[in-house]
Amino acid sequence: MSGQRYLTKSKLKLALECPTKLFYNSKKEYPDKKIQDTFLEALADGGFQVGELAKCYFPGGIKIDEHDYDKALLKTNELLLLDKVTIYEAAFCFDLFFIRADIVVKDGNSLKLFEVKAKSYDPTNLKASISNANGISPKWQPYVYDVTFQKYVISRSRPDLKVKAFLMLADKSKKTSVDGLNQHFHIQKNKDNKVSVKISGDVSPAAIGQEILCRVNIDELADMLLKDDPLYNDDTKSFREWIDFFAQKYKSDQRIQGKIRAYCKTCEFRATPEQEALGLKNGYKECWKSVNGFTEEDFLKPSILNLWDFRKKNEYLDNKVFFQSQLSRIDLEGQKPKVNTEPGLSRVDRQELQVQKSKDNDLSHFFDHEGFRQISSTLTYPLHFIDFETSAVAIPFNANRRPYEQIAFQFSHHVLHQDGTVEHKGQWLNTEEGNFPNFEFIRKLKADLDRDSGNIFRYAAHENSILNAIHRQLRESPETDAKELCSWIETISKSTGDSTVKWEGNRNMIDLLDCVKKFYYSPLTNGSNSIKDILPAILNNSSFLQEKYSRPIYREKNQSLNFSEKVWIGLTPQGKVISPYKQLEPIFTEIDESLLDELLMDEEAELSDGGAAMMAYAQMQFAEMKPEERKHIHSSLLKYCELDTLAMVMIWEDWQQQLRFFESNDKQFE
Repeated sequence: MSGQRYLTKSKLKLALECPTKLFYNSKKEYPDKKIQDTFLEALADGGFQVGELAKCYFPGGIKIDEHDYDKALLKTNELLLLDKVTIYEAAFCFDLFFIRADIVVKDGNSLKLFEVKAKSYDPTNLKASISNANGISPKWQPYVYDVTFQKYVISRSRPDLKVKAFLMLADKSKKTSVDGLNQHFHIQKNKDNKVSVKISGDVSPAAIGQEILCRVNIDELADMLLKDDPLYNDDTKSFREWIDFFAQKYKSDQRIQGKIRAYCKTCEFRATPEQEALGLKNGYKECWKSVNGFTEEDFLKPSILNLWDFRKKNEYLDNKVFFQSQLSRIDLEGQKPKVNTEPGLSRVDRQELQVQKSKDNDLSHFFDHEGFRQISSTLTYPLHFIDFETSAVAIPFNANRRPYEQIAFQFSHHVLHQDGTVEHKGQWLNTEEGNFPNFEFIRKLKADLDRDSGNIFRYAAHENSILNAIHRQLRESPETDAKELCSWIETISKSTGDSTVKWEGNRNMIDLLDCVKKFYYSPLTNGSNSIKDILPAILNNSSFLQEKYSRPIYREKNQSLNFSEKVWIGLTPQGKVISPYKQLEPIFTEIDESLLDELLMDEEAELSDGGAAMMAYAQMQFAEMKPEERKHIHSSLLKYCELDTLAMVMIWEDWQQQLRFFESNDKQFE
């Protein structure tokens, strides 16, 4: 087996994402921008901890520690000679396939395979079912394909065994019955940067209480996949033919050219100009040159991949429409145009604006003064700008909590007064290990916002969703002030669609992101609405903000809780404003924090800006740290969250200034 190239679980995952990645992967000449730090990955998804918890539900198992393929296979086969045995990380090989199974339980000639995933599943929710009338639900396909692949390899390598396959998932319908369950599983990194989980305390089935992982049998789905039916509607290969095809190509190190798709935008093998200058290869460019005959000049043209919220990208890519300049309004809108009766830009209006500016090479920003005036004229000062940092862990901290319940561990609060005074009015951060902070979080937030009746702003739907989650938690809790806190939440938020209680507060938070979408567009954002992209675009177009924040504004008490004499405007040698986010010391050194956002982005989320904060919180909860490391992260979290709410203030200040300028010009011409 020495030197053999096998198709493994991780290689199959890559190939199913995009078969060309199988060729680029692990080649040093193709830089891979995905996070290679397994420690941060472990913090991100909790997979290592869930894996160890799963083993606790199958006590007495034997782990195959050998990394060498031959040794791992030999030890696995020796153990399988026993009539009854539980094995962790069992090794199996057939033809060009090699797998390590998370947990296998052998009893006579029966073998149960358990693939553990740090993914939530609610067996009581039919809408979240793994399969539907059309087959396997798209979001569950990678997981079902993974287990089916393992079942196939085990069955073919050991035809004497009858294999049953299960996904083992975090069960959102279950509550843990013990406190401190998560604290039994601490993530640690050794000198070779290998990640492991340090288990402490009693983790016997009796001690860890109610099982919070469910076992979902997928034999029926696996059997369906292993038939000779085509895997894809537009193809003739079956699942078995595809994995054979991938294995053969991988063995011979041959490139498989995948289809050009919308997901190419986030290709991890997309080298930077600096990397290309060093002689490294750009996998993204190679694909587009190979399939579409692109030249270097073509990569400079605005692509439909960067067109905001354009939902027909794959359809147009198939028809050789690659550039925004090739689109018209009818392409964006379809044959049945809708009349926009709301203030500001509609979705298609905004797309058309982006397309037209790219055609004209127009870098000027757009601002709907009239639409903004309609909103701003109804507001009550002072204005409040809030931002939450949250987490959702697979293994709960406390008894009576479910997997992946929302945890609100931090907020920042800025106030903008009518005279233009800016105050960092409040903040709160709880990083105590194993503590469920939500109820104290909401008490502190209430105390901060209850001083007046000014309007409150958030950025995106996240804060509203979190308040809904805490509202549900309070209703189920024995907290003496639960009713009072729920009533207060109802005054500043709106119930979500899945809430059994309906409300919309008279002080319901205003979504600043929604205002961005309706009233503002800058080509400098390249179609992004992330506040980390909107802020530098605003600053580069605003002489007012550049003047105001090019000198320290934090000289008086309470204007900032974390900075002193801070100047936010810095310029590049070319005279461009440096993003304030780039001025902060990174929480994690040598890691592009935008990658942390991508790592944690939910498949249904439009954007995610809290990756670094969530990861930092996870590290403080689940990793052994030196006091100085904790102090650094604590300080960094406070500064980053403060900047998030200051960024919201800056955006609003610029719009106010633009409106004043527009109105003064109107008066001159009256």
